[in-house]
Amino acid sequence: MAATDPAVAPAAASTAPTVKPPLLLRGQKALVTGANSGIGQATAIALGQAGADVVVNYVVGDDRAEAVVEEIRRSGVRAYAHRADVSNEDQVKEMFARMVTELGTIDILVNNAGWQKDSPFVDMTLAQWNAVISVNLTGQFLCAREAVREFLRRGIVPAVSCAAGKIICMSSVHEVIPWAGHANYAASKGGVMLMMKSLAQEMAPHHIRVNSIAPGAIRTPINTAAWSTPEAYRSLMELVPYKRIGEPEDIARTAVWLASDQADYLVGTTVFVDGGMTLYPGFTENG
Repeated sequence: MAATDPAVAPAAASTAPTVKPPLLLRGQKALVTGANSGIGQATAIALGQAGADVVVNYVVGDDRAEAVVEEIRRSGVRAYAHRADVSNEDQVKEMFARMVTELGTIDILVNNAGWQKDSPFVDMTLAQWNAVISVNLTGQFLCAREAVREFLRRGIVPAVSCAAGKIICMSSVHEVIPWAGHANYAASKGGVMLMMKSLAQEMAPHHIRVNSIAPGAIRTPINTAAWSTPEAYRSLMELVPYKRIGEPEDIARTAVWLASDQADYLVGTTVFVDGGMTLYPGFTENG
């Protein structure tokens, strides 16, 4: 099948390679926010497959969260679901306190929770602006702060990892690509980028590694309209030089590697997983 066949590609199974990851994270404790669907779900499952115990954070969808937990447990690790709004400071503190009580600590935070409230700029309400910034940016701040506090308290445990802790911020290609009609979303991801870099700079002397993943076009529920019809898929592929949509597992495998000691010298970096979207394919033919 040609990857560029728009009549087939939207409904096709993942074209990404399915290679079972090694147990790079054996014995580590991970928290993934927004983990009951899409990228968060795939990442939580992949971390479990790599040997980590996993907390599945979510805000709605109890059944979906429990299904993710059951899938993670099939890898022989511990997992549980915790409902919390990451933009609510008290709920975030309670979530981390429970994790320390039940799992002993946290080694890996994947700051994934996020959403969109799209609008033309002149029609965007303050509520739409605040809703996106509070989850996509403030939520990452609150979770990262609690994780760092635990990393600093516990320090490095050499038998577990050569780092005191790892934070992966889920950003977007729109931390660098402007997006008309989505000013709140793009602003939140631009903020994530500089928050991540500033935190990485501050925490590096403590051997706490902070990095970001910036997905491009990924087959997730949040952007179904962009890939669910042949016409939409064909239009989307004009932005992707690699000529296939990304799968949640593409992001999940990157997260496992970033959280592992194999990536120990990677600090303050955004890893773009986008099929080349940030190469600005509109300039392919000499601009």
